[in-house]
Amino acid sequence: MIPYILALILIFLAALGAPLFAVILAVAMLGFHYLDVNLSVIAIEIYRIADTPILLALPLFTFAGYVLGESRTSYRLVRLTRAFLGWMPGGLAIVAFIACAFFTAFTGASGVTIVALGALLYPALTQAGYREKFSMGLVTSSGSLGLLLPPSLPLILYGIIAQQMSVGATVSINDLFLAGILPALLMILLLSFWSLWENRRNPIPYQSFSAREAVSALRESIWEIPLPFFVLGGIYGGFFAISEAAAATAMYVLVVEVFIYKEIKLGKLPAIIRESMVMVGGILLILGVALASTNFLIDAQVPMHLFNLIQAHVTSKLVFLMLLNLLLLILGAILDIFSALVIMIPIILPVAVNYGIDPVHLGIIFLANMQIGYFTPPVGMNLFIASYRFKKPVTELYLAAIPFMIVLFGAVLVITYCPALSLIFLRR
Repeated sequence: MIPYILALILIFLAALGAPLFAVILAVAMLGFHYLDVNLSVIAIEIYRIADTPILLALPLFTFAGYVLGESRTSYRLVRLTRAFLGWMPGGLAIVAFIACAFFTAFTGASGVTIVALGALLYPALTQAGYREKFSMGLVTSSGSLGLLLPPSLPLILYGIIAQQMSVGATVSINDLFLAGILPALLMILLLSFWSLWENRRNPIPYQSFSAREAVSALRESIWEIPLPFFVLGGIYGGFFAISEAAAATAMYVLVVEVFIYKEIKLGKLPAIIRESMVMVGGILLILGVALASTNFLIDAQVPMHLFNLIQAHVTSKLVFLMLLNLLLLILGAILDIFSALVIMIPIILPVAVNYGIDPVHLGIIFLANMQIGYFTPPVGMNLFIASYRFKKPVTELYLAAIPFMIVLFGAVLVITYCPALSLIFLRR
């Protein structure tokens, strides 16, 4: 009974606007006091997360993403993809999906994607003949594409949390990186098909392929094209561990953007470092106290009680997965992705494993749903950022994004009920 009262306290304090880390820490302290456990266990948990080698990847990839966000990488990326794909029917829409997915994978924040790429893509789409409502919906929904692609920060964070829980199955960051590739490509593919179908009666003029423009775009982006191959090739070629790949990526991005392109002045670096590390500090603070709270939940057998409660009413794995999707969509609409991960994974993961769901597959399901939550009211972050960026009412953007939301939910169902899509590259 006490754990459920503490959960109500958590919800009440959060509703009053208390800082999330303080709420989680307070509940953990009350819980351990109730179990008559020395509160020094909280400090031990925080130290344990600090002693995790993979944790180094978070600040390094975050810094690299912030540097890319401050440079003209977004312009070069759009130009490159347009040069090679713009000749296709509906090519500009496909360019938008691919460019947004790549940019979000490295910056780790869809808001940055909308701000950086929205200024380029929205005018380009409308000038090319796409309807304004379609263009707004495309840019708003595409801002969260890429969360399943390496080196996505939410993928790394999920892996860190799952590794600390010891649920009986291996959850490596390498596996998560591989598992997210096909689901992310499925989302991009379905959105591309939808865009072609939606504009079938609205012929969009498209540019002819220009070898000169393609070569020029390649030459301009020559230093950034190797980035995904650098990260994935280094990790899966056995040259880098995840943390080493993060350090190499941060150094590479720093050298390219500061000393080769010279788009970021040395004097601006301290501000970029401060801004990126403030974000990382917030995540790590919440993560440290959340893992302490997780220990309390395990000691109090909350996941097991929850599993028994659910199993009494839901015996089918398929029904459980459907209910899980609905829950995650609601969570995505009211919580940012990092808060949702640290709060819900310790509760959901043990229950899902008891239903026979692979923890790597669960991570992909979780993030795929959170991706839709980015533009779902009432707290869909993309809606408010796009509203500010394009000077449009939030309700108008929501209506514009609904068709894309439906397409992505269809992709989520495929990802949920076809685990092979996520696990095909893994030795399971």
